[in-house]
Amino acid sequence: MIPGILYGIGVGPGDPDFITLKAVKTLKQVDMVFAASSAKNSHSQAAEIAKPHLKASVPIQILPFPMTRNRQTMEAAWQDNAETVIQKLAQGKNAAFITLGDCMTYATYGYLLRSIRKLAPHIEICSIPGITSYQAAAARINTPLVEGEESLTLVSGVTGGDKFREISDHADNVVFLKAYKNAGDIVTALDEAGMAEKSVGIVKCGLDGEQIVRNVRVFQEKTSEYWTLIISKKSGQGLES
Repeated sequence: MIPGILYGIGVGPGDPDFITLKAVKTLKQVDMVFAASSAKNSHSQAAEIAKPHLKASVPIQILPFPMTRNRQTMEAAWQDNAETVIQKLAQGKNAAFITLGDCMTYATYGYLLRSIRKLAPHIEICSIPGITSYQAAAARINTPLVEGEESLTLVSGVTGGDKFREISDHADNVVFLKAYKNAGDIVTALDEAGMAEKSVGIVKCGLDGEQIVRNVRVFQEKTSEYWTLIISKKSGQGLES
């Protein structure tokens, strides 16, 4: 039997209108859908976005991924979930793995993709990009991410502001993703670089409860929401309220 095709699909940052036409077209054609969740629950925001575009008969299977920095635990989960996907593809079913934002930007799909390539290199894979949270956030505050000869740096905020401290001298425009738990230290690092006043926080962009935080120092006083990112520009232009 010819194995099915795996489609990696970014469904956008949360606003249901930000899913691309190609993603919708593909979702209408697949036989099943996989989505990731924390090992602690089975909720998937990506699945909620995709549901209206699926045939009623198409099942959604949630794959648990542990939120841990233990490399061995993570790799075991990637392999187990890759084997689950491969089993379905081996039955000739075309499947989609959906993820918020873009499937190639800080996405669980990237780890799954590597595992599937290693375990079943004969599987055909098609990746469909999506709108990222920082693109949506920049549009929401009407601020260009880069202009002219400027550079843009994406930084994971999972470990706070240390990565930014390493590159702050040559960062024109910076986006901190996954900033929520360590947003306070990120703001401290921005303060050290003289960029805190030139930064904006966006919480739950495109979702209910969206917040635009012009004074990012509030993140030093309380823990921010899970869906938090910070955009900072050395010039500060475009971040004015």
